[in-house]
Amino acid sequence: MKYVNEFRQKDLARTIAQNIAAEVRPGRDYHIMEFCGGHTHAIFRYGVQDLMPDNVHFVHGPGCPVCVLPIPRIDNAIELCEKHNVILCTYGDMMRVPASKKKSLIKAKAEGADVRMVYSTQDALEIARKNPDREVVFFAIGFETTTPPTALALRQAKKEGLMNFSVFCNHVLTPSAIGHILDSEDAVADPAVKLDGFLGPSHVSSVIGSQPYEAAVAKYKKPVVIAGFEPLDVMQASLMLIRQINDGRCEVENEYNRVVTREGNLKAQKLVAETFELRDGFEWRGLGWMEKSALKIKPAFADWDAERRFELSESKGKDVKGCACPEILRGLKKPLDCKLFGTICTPENPQGSCMVSSEGSCAAYWSYGRFRGGDEGKETAA
Repeated sequence: MKYVNEFRQKDLARTIAQNIAAEVRPGRDYHIMEFCGGHTHAIFRYGVQDLMPDNVHFVHGPGCPVCVLPIPRIDNAIELCEKHNVILCTYGDMMRVPASKKKSLIKAKAEGADVRMVYSTQDALEIARKNPDREVVFFAIGFETTTPPTALALRQAKKEGLMNFSVFCNHVLTPSAIGHILDSEDAVADPAVKLDGFLGPSHVSSVIGSQPYEAAVAKYKKPVVIAGFEPLDVMQASLMLIRQINDGRCEVENEYNRVVTREGNLKAQKLVAETFELRDGFEWRGLGWMEKSALKIKPAFADWDAERRFELSESKGKDVKGCACPEILRGLKKPLDCKLFGTICTPENPQGSCMVSSEGSCAAYWSYGRFRGGDEGKETAA
C-alpha cells in the first residue's frame, strides 16, 4: 500500500470488522487504550467504534504532550515572557491552554507579552538570530517525536555561539506513562478502566522503536500493538490485540511496520542522548508525579537551558474546578462525563487542555462525535 486512500478502503474495513466479530468471545469485554490522540481522532472521524462489536471498548489515554503538560509549567512559560521579558516561541496548540486563573499564553500576548507561534525549532533559532539584543526562549514540549528537533536546535545554538537563545524543556516519555497507568490505584480498583491492551503510539515509535515497550509488557502482562493513524491501521491493530488477549499472549507487535522498526531511528536517538538526560521525576497532568518520565538538558548545554538561566517561581496552579481533563487522561472518564463539556467548555472557550489540543479527546468528541452517547460512542438521535 503506497497511498493514503488505500488505508481507508470501505471493503477492507468491512472485512477486518468481520474478522474482529468472528474473533471476539461472547460474555467477555475487551478494553483497549489508545495512548495517542491521533488514534482517538481516527476512531471518531472514520466511525471505527461503530464497526466494532459492542463488547470492544476503546479507552482514551493521555492523548498528547499538550494535554498532559501540567498547569505549573504553563505558568512558568507565562512568567518567562511577562517577568523576564523574553521572546517566547511556542507551537500553536500551547497558545490557548488555560493556566492559573484561566490565563493562557495567547491572553498574555494580548496584554503585551512577546509570544510568537512557530512551526519548528528552526523558526525559533532564526528569531534569536534576528533579535540579538533580546532573550529568546523556545517552549519545548512533546513526546519522543519532537525531541530530536529540540536536540538539534541546542546543538546548533552551541555551535553558533547563539547566547541569547535557550530552551524551556518539557519533553516527556511514553513508556513510563504506560507503566504508571497500569500501576495506578485507579486502574486496579475501578472496573471502568480495566485495560486488556494498548494501541502503541505510532510517530513516537518511529523514533524509539518497539523495543522500549517490551519491559512494560513483560512486567504487567498487557499486550501492546503499535498502530498507524489511519482507520485500517487502528482496526487491524485492534484485531491483533484481540487475538493476543484470546490466546493469553502478552507481546509487543508492530502493525505499523511500514514506518516502525524494533530499533527505531538510531541517528535521532543518538542526537537526543548527546543533549538530554533523564529527570528524576516530572509531573504529568492527570497522572501526577512520575519518576524517570521526562528529559532535562545535559550540563554540557547548560548555557542554553532556560531553567538554569532564569529564576522561575514554584507554581501550584490547579485545573479549572469541574474540568474532568485529569480523569479523562487516565481513562477514568470520557468527555461526555464532564459537566463542562459543550456548556462552558468549547473550542472557542476551552477550560482544559483536552479541548484545546488538536489531538485531545474532548476536541475529538466535539469535532466528530458531539452528539454521541454511551460507553460505546454509538450515534444517538440528536
